[in-house]
Amino acid sequence: MKWKLSAMFLGVSLALAACGGGGDNAGEKNGGSNGGGDTAAAAEQIFKQNCASCHGQDLSGGVGPNLQKVGSKYSKDEIKNIIANGRGAMPAGIIKGEDADKVAEWLASKK
Repeated sequence: MKWKLSAMFLGVSLALAACGGGGDNAGEKNGGSNGGGDTAAAAEQIFKQNCASCHGQDLSGGVGPNLQKVGSKYSKDEIKNIIANGRGAMPAGIIKGEDADKVAEWLASKK
């Protein structure tokens, strides 16, 4: 019984670790500045912490689709909607609030 419980705990821990997390301090690199370069860098960092495990560090895809030219297919608002509501195997709400806005704007510029 202890082994089953331990194995379940380990499995859940690994699954949660793979989901990204890291959203608590993702915006700290921005330093409160609204400059374009800082916002893009912050958006890229948020993406890498939360999305790159499925979409690739270079947006080339993997488990999730390639996002290198996603801005030529979807607008910022459409991307934000996908982030908020999920699509296909992608779960909803991986990124929320201002972070979702930053990532949607950054991805929309990928054409």
